[in-house]
Amino acid sequence: MLGEHIPLALLALLLRLVFITFPALADEVQMRVAFQGGEEEEKNRKFSEHELGAGEAVWENMARMCVKTQRLDVAKICLGNMGHARGAKALREAEQEPEQEARVAMLAVQLGMLEDAERLYKACQRYDLLNKFYQASNQWQKAIETAEAHDRVHLRTTYYNYAKHLEATGEQSLALAHYEKSDTHRFEVPRMLSEDLQALENYVNKMKDKSLWKWWAQYLESQSDMESALKYYALAQDYFSLVRVHCFQGNIQKAAEIANETGNWAASYHLARQYESQNDIKQAVHFYTRAQAFNNAIRLCKENNLDDQLMNLALLSSPEDMIEAACYYEEKGEQMDRAVMLYHKAGHFSKALELAFATQQFGALQLIAEDLDEKSDPALLARCSDFFIEHSQYEKAMELLLTAKKYHEALQLCLKQNLTITEEMAEKMTVAKDSKELSEESRRELLEQIADCCMRQGNYHLATKKYTQAGNKLKAMRALLKSGDTEKIVFFAGVSRQKEIYIMAANYLQSLDWRKDSEIMKNIISFYTKGRALDLLAGFYDACAQVEIDEYHNYEKAQGALAEAYKCLSKAKPRNPQEQESKLARLQSKMTLIRRFIHARRVYSEDPKEAVRQCELLLAEQDLDNAIRHGDVWGFLIEHYVQTQEFHTAYRCLEEMQKRIPAANLSYYVPQQTIEAVHRGAGVPLSRTLVPEQIHHSGAENKEVQEEVADEVEDL
Repeated sequence: MLGEHIPLALLALLLRLVFITFPALADEVQMRVAFQGGEEEEKNRKFSEHELGAGEAVWENMARMCVKTQRLDVAKICLGNMGHARGAKALREAEQEPEQEARVAMLAVQLGMLEDAERLYKACQRYDLLNKFYQASNQWQKAIETAEAHDRVHLRTTYYNYAKHLEATGEQSLALAHYEKSDTHRFEVPRMLSEDLQALENYVNKMKDKSLWKWWAQYLESQSDMESALKYYALAQDYFSLVRVHCFQGNIQKAAEIANETGNWAASYHLARQYESQNDIKQAVHFYTRAQAFNNAIRLCKENNLDDQLMNLALLSSPEDMIEAACYYEEKGEQMDRAVMLYHKAGHFSKALELAFATQQFGALQLIAEDLDEKSDPALLARCSDFFIEHSQYEKAMELLLTAKKYHEALQLCLKQNLTITEEMAEKMTVAKDSKELSEESRRELLEQIADCCMRQGNYHLATKKYTQAGNKLKAMRALLKSGDTEKIVFFAGVSRQKEIYIMAANYLQSLDWRKDSEIMKNIISFYTKGRALDLLAGFYDACAQVEIDEYHNYEKAQGALAEAYKCLSKAKPRNPQEQESKLARLQSKMTLIRRFIHARRVYSEDPKEAVRQCELLLAEQDLDNAIRHGDVWGFLIEHYVQTQEFHTAYRCLEEMQKRIPAANLSYYVPQQTIEAVHRGAGVPLSRTLVPEQIHHSGAENKEVQEEVADEVEDL
């Protein structure tokens, strides 16, 4: 009843104040209006129809408040109640924007709140939308500044839109400048100045732009002003149009000069058509060739029997044209070599080979075979290989068999004709593990056959590689051992990690001069140990001990090596227990004798008599030669007797030593000075002990001394 006594304008103002003061109440009212049902909904509808018919201002004010509060959900209801269809549509489209401020700014634009919209667009840094906003609100200067500073991707579009605006307002000079900035002046300015031809001509001459010159030349040509058109076509460097106009005027010679000088394809083609229409075949072929219209040139050559020019043109043209020209030569039955070459160049290998076989063109066959690959027909490859075998071109036949993947045939040809297998050939014959061409067993068998062939040819490294790829490391090691490449043998043994290979490598290394290379000795010990060949390692230690005795007289190191040998042999698994026991006993006896000799030399400084006694006892041992050299013991005794000046005893020892040791080796055990001292002390001439060679050597030395003295006397 209150609404019957209160004017509608006052009621709207009251509701506006209430909604501004209590935003929550506004939300509640709009929710009730939107959703409440039953009798209450009917009452609200009657109230809306009767009392708020003129209340659009209330909803508009609520919508404006939604801009402040950024409540777009409430704004939709307000716009709906306002009947603002355009605003509702714009708001729905703005929902695609990711920024909340951009969506609210669209609402502000629809409600005329331009300052708020500008502020919101700047806040979310949507300068593209801000640019559109400025353009829509006719703020062109701000739009251009925004585009130049923040939205350069739309800068040319902004210039163009501003130019359209200026053109609509009659400001042609400014519009022209902005069309140039938007780079649309080449078609927009002629359109704009189409009513003022003088101004347009002046503009074209001022800009000196090839596109504008060409457009103006076309216009002049449409007005039949051919001379002026030619001038502007020349400025625009439109050679096709120049040739076309000259041909139209009948000045074909001038057109030919332009086409030859510039080499323009379109100009040359147009001129070739003109010459063909005049039946000047030579010039037509020439300009078709310059225009790279080879099919037309080939057509004219075939029609006019220009066979020489046809060949050159076909080689420059497409495969289709080559085949067409080849068919022409084949049909004529002349110059079949040209037909073969063209079929070959066009990639039609089967036809080229067939024709080459039929006409017995061996040179062409070789050229064609060079271009065959694994994609070629296997039957074709086999036929070519048979041809080369018949003509003793075995290497070429080998390549074709490999290309055709006929590996066994290629290998048989290699063995039969004793062809050297290169690494490249071997790789071509090697089939990958995951290949479906051969089973794994067949693949390995093929690899071993390749390796066997390499072994026969002495290519041990390649044989090693193929044996390894076949999984046969033992054969690979045997091949590598034959190569004598120590570094690779050591490396291969290290990476193979097989007992047999370790032993093979160690046995090989023992054949080298391991006495002078400690690294080889370390590898021998390491490989025997890794190969668990303790008996062989024991033998190596025994050999080391003998080297220490024979070359260095170092019985201490020999004793250590024999101890290692004994240790290894005692740990080895015996194949023949009796033989192993015998070896151990021999090593034990050897170590005992050496230990006694070492002891004798050590105690000599404290008890010389005991040392001499021990040495004499050692000389009485039957197995002394297996452990200690007699010469070392006799030498030790002779040195003792010389120091004690028992020269006769020393001489007897020397005589006894000569019975067991050749006289030539005496100086190896007893120094020459000691021998001379023994003879002087015993009063025995030195010639009794020296062998004839030594006497001769001493005589020669005396003779040389006498000759030197004689020379000195003569000089005086």
